[in-house]
Amino acid sequence: MSSRALSTFDGDDTATANGTQRSAMEEGMIGKGKIGCAQAIAGDENALEKLTLVTLEPEDDPKNMPLLRKWVVVLIISSAALCATCTSSIAASAESGESLDFHVSKEVTILGISLYVEGLGCGPLLLGPLSEFYGRNPVYWVSYFLFFVFSFPVAFAPNITVFLIFRFIGGFAGSAFLSVAGGSVGDLFSNESVANPMAVYTASPFLGPVVGPLFSGFINQNLNWRWTYRVQIIWAFVELVALILFIPETFVPAILKRKAQKIRKHERMEVYAPLEVQQKELLFFDRMALLLDLWNALVLGILYLAFQAFPIIFGEKHGFNVQMTGVSFLGIGIGLVIGTISQPFWNRLHQREAMKYEGNPPPELRLMMGMPGGVLVSLGLFWIAFTTFPGVPWIVPELGSVPFGLGIIYVFTATFTYLVTAYRPIAASAMAANSALRSSFAAVFPLFAGQMYNRLGTVGATALLAGLTALMAPLP
Repeated sequence: MSSRALSTFDGDDTATANGTQRSAMEEGMIGKGKIGCAQAIAGDENALEKLTLVTLEPEDDPKNMPLLRKWVVVLIISSAALCATCTSSIAASAESGESLDFHVSKEVTILGISLYVEGLGCGPLLLGPLSEFYGRNPVYWVSYFLFFVFSFPVAFAPNITVFLIFRFIGGFAGSAFLSVAGGSVGDLFSNESVANPMAVYTASPFLGPVVGPLFSGFINQNLNWRWTYRVQIIWAFVELVALILFIPETFVPAILKRKAQKIRKHERMEVYAPLEVQQKELLFFDRMALLLDLWNALVLGILYLAFQAFPIIFGEKHGFNVQMTGVSFLGIGIGLVIGTISQPFWNRLHQREAMKYEGNPPPELRLMMGMPGGVLVSLGLFWIAFTTFPGVPWIVPELGSVPFGLGIIYVFTATFTYLVTAYRPIAASAMAANSALRSSFAAVFPLFAGQMYNRLGTVGATALLAGLTALMAPLP
């Protein structure tokens, strides 16, 4: 073991191999920023006066991986997130078949979406912090294995009770990719280069709910509803294999912990990683994060409400069948794709603005793209609201869903990139708080969609949602 990989804690200073001095607090902390820094030493200070800490060498740093390998990691965890969130909305097209087989009303089958999304919201509160104590990979492997296993009781459920229980459990297990995956992207890329991979990752969990009705509509038009979940099981298995084979550990404190354990075991040296001796902190909300999380929650709640609203707008008003109603979500998907491929423009704008801060821009600069995003979400919803009359060609409200989708990707990319850069190294906990709040809204909104649209009509209900988003548009 090279001497430069170790440092010795002694009183107020840490001696390194090259003779330079660092403060013990600097050596022990794993990050700075708005959340402050973690305590380097916990417990009996006298017993830890001569504590030797293992340090990060260049070959250990995930940021030094080859660029191609880093992008493989990003694409795999993004596709896993796509699968997990797609599983939420595939239930929308299967509701009629579930209602007939289980002899329950359509309102009960809507719980298949709400309970799954509620699981997506609850899971990150546990899985996000766990990934910062034990590393990303253990959480990925265990959670996705359980996600795969618990998909079987859904596909082969004998009654509605089993179906709904395991929908919630499946959502809980698959939720790692709504919080932990964002932390992995932050592990691999510096603040200067994180925008593009974060845009790709951000698009995936929001493309999922859009893709779900698209492919499940074709399945349910031609096959039994259970095939919706059987196809999802096959997809989940492929993702699980890819996660095990191709995803390395990226969380630096966990890498150092395993390195220290290996040295203690094989070289009989008493060395420790900062993660083993520091006090553990957990970020929930500060005021800035809370406001942005509420904004995200409203937007995602409206997106999930669309799974009940679009069948009314395009099915009842324009006579679309199940298959074509699923296709009606394509406009939102197009907006998401346009937003993702426009990321280089925002990168150049960020670089230009960053020059004003002498190379040290504040994380809030990442919220620039959220400004037009908030406006586009409201614009798209108002467009849809006032073109839902049966006499208006169906393509007109469909075109209105494009700026809505574009606004969604701008809102979430801005927020996610801000959270990852502002709350290093506990980005997964920051993302977990965001996921919990937005998923709670997404779980509840579909439950009252039918009643709201029946009471207010398609114009009034959609305009009401547009007005709420307009009120929150100034937040970034």
